[in-house]
Amino acid sequence: MFSLSMTVQPQVTVPLSHLINVLHSMKSSVGSSSATCKSKKHKENASDSELHRTEPMWNMRELGLSDLGAQQLDELVNSVLPRLSPREAPLPLGGQTAWHTSHLSTHSFFFNKHGFSCGAMPMSYSRQHLSPLQSVCTELQHWPVWVPSRGFKTLKSKTRRLQSAPDSPLESEGFTPSFMKGFLTRDKGVEVESLDNLIKIKNIPDGQQDSYKRGFAEGFLKAQALTQRTQDSLRRTRLILLALLLVGLYGISKTPFISGLDSAVDPVQMKNVTFEHVKGIEEAKNELQEVVEFLKNPKKFTVLGGKLPKGVLLVGPPGTGKTLLARAVAGEADVPFYYASGSEFDEMFVGVGASRIRNLFKEAKANAPCVIFIDELDSVGGKRIESPMHPYSRQTINQLLAEMDGFKPNEGVIIIGATNFPEALDNALIRPGRFDMQVTVPKPDVKGRTEILNWYLKKIKMDPAIEANIIARGTVGFSGADLENLVNQAALKAAVDGKDMVTLKELEFAKDKILMGPERRSAVIDEKNKIITAYHESGHAIVAYYTKDAMSINKATIMPRGPSLGHVSMLPENDRWSETRSQLLAQMDVSMGGRVAEEIIFGHEYITTGASSDFDSATKIAKMMVTRFGMCEKLGVMTYTDMTAQSPETQAAVEHEVRVLLKDSYERAKVLLKTHSKEHKNLADALLMYETLDAKEIKLVLEGKTLEAS
Repeated sequence: MFSLSMTVQPQVTVPLSHLINVLHSMKSSVGSSSATCKSKKHKENASDSELHRTEPMWNMRELGLSDLGAQQLDELVNSVLPRLSPREAPLPLGGQTAWHTSHLSTHSFFFNKHGFSCGAMPMSYSRQHLSPLQSVCTELQHWPVWVPSRGFKTLKSKTRRLQSAPDSPLESEGFTPSFMKGFLTRDKGVEVESLDNLIKIKNIPDGQQDSYKRGFAEGFLKAQALTQRTQDSLRRTRLILLALLLVGLYGISKTPFISGLDSAVDPVQMKNVTFEHVKGIEEAKNELQEVVEFLKNPKKFTVLGGKLPKGVLLVGPPGTGKTLLARAVAGEADVPFYYASGSEFDEMFVGVGASRIRNLFKEAKANAPCVIFIDELDSVGGKRIESPMHPYSRQTINQLLAEMDGFKPNEGVIIIGATNFPEALDNALIRPGRFDMQVTVPKPDVKGRTEILNWYLKKIKMDPAIEANIIARGTVGFSGADLENLVNQAALKAAVDGKDMVTLKELEFAKDKILMGPERRSAVIDEKNKIITAYHESGHAIVAYYTKDAMSINKATIMPRGPSLGHVSMLPENDRWSETRSQLLAQMDVSMGGRVAEEIIFGHEYITTGASSDFDSATKIAKMMVTRFGMCEKLGVMTYTDMTAQSPETQAAVEHEVRVLLKDSYERAKVLLKTHSKEHKNLADALLMYETLDAKEIKLVLEGKTLEAS
């Protein structure tokens, strides 16, 4: 693009094409004839070039030429737009020409490459000694003038023009791009107008000028305060968002997916836990003593070629002391103890469980010899199954299997696992080479319960007259955790009653509370139901007292507890590992005693629903005798585990034999109660008076002696 700088008042720097177009439109006499071409194709191209012309049209005022006279204007037009004759064309010099050729840009690439259809490419000729304006205007023989239809404005050229003419005004607003306007005027400050000038312009009277200034000041201050509040609010919002972002990043960083997987737990020294703290499971202690000896003196076994067992699996019901045993092993051997629960290895992220297994064993190998205890092993070592819902669920157990018996040996690391469901474990986990030893930790027997009770009773203030074996005989099926809870409940009861020590009464209260629930002293029971309950429970006690192979009576009460209105507790002399037929029949007779007593005392029409649980236990015993124990002469020594798979005749025979056993038991209890009707009545009256009677008091009543009021 060409530009022409002319010194005219006022001074303007404009493109040459704009100036030529304006002058041509004003002087139609100069070059008025339009461009012609011999071919129709050239006319179409000329018209196309007019359509693609994108230069804007200017007027005289915008160019600063409005003050020129007609004569001056004619001279300017003649000097800028001369009409050239053909004889002024240049001549060749020595086969070469002194002309310089420049091709004008057209609206298409085809015309630029191949020329115009009229056969002559438009050219501009100039002599080297000619002025720039004459060089540009040479050979413009046809009007309107051919001008480039494409041009480029750059920031660099714009800045150069401004620097070359610092006093010249900026271009018209209509021709300056918006981004150039902002760039060129960004450093210009806004002209500040004073308040006095505003007052003069507004023609405000003298009496209102102070009010105007005061209102202006108040508005300014309010606007400033509003701006300050807005800035403070934005600042607080940014701080809150920043705090929330930091909290979110901190929470994300705590997840294994971001911060990496958790390292192994730190080892714990179990010096204060030994086998002396483990009571009631002597067989399990003896089994684990071998592991302790190996950890203390491994050369004693390796010198003979023996290998340390990789793992020990503790199997038993809840609360039997499996965790205490594992801690005692580490305490006896004085080695680090690593504890982990099976559920800790499960996470929502894939591979977290396997990585935690690796970290755990890595730490353990670095601190060997040591003990790793995994509680609830079935949650991490369950049987592997193909599940489309959990395609990565087997990674954790696979890693555990590899760590226990993989390519790299674990020297001096003992893994102890504990579970309540050994049948749920994967077979590869319990094979030899992984969990080599399986130690059963059962519920304690009467001897073990006595030891456990004595251990916990030493930790509280108790009556020296308490005999732990009595409580142990009445807590059949209690685990070590149950016995600990029993002693704790007794201590709480003694504290509530304001006593200085725990007596046998509090221990019995705690036992009944654990077995049958808390007392319901707030329950309102009418006198008639109390009498029925007293005779019902007395019937059980009479049958139990006068039946040969029945268990000894421990206590009888008509105090509502849990779902029952009363009960009679039996106390075996020793734990029964097996029971005879006579003992089973005696249990059935005792169960029938309550309903038989109601029928004898109140009549068949006034029997109650209180014997439903008694019939359940009696029916269960009778069915086991017939179908499992082979104690029926008619059906013989044969078991019937699935009655639905038996023939109708066999089912009818089994049902008949069960009915016979129950009927015979009912008749035996009726004969016994009718024989001891006097003792039955005395025991019921004593229960109505005292509500609760222990074994000694029941014996005194049945012997006809009077009880001392307490």
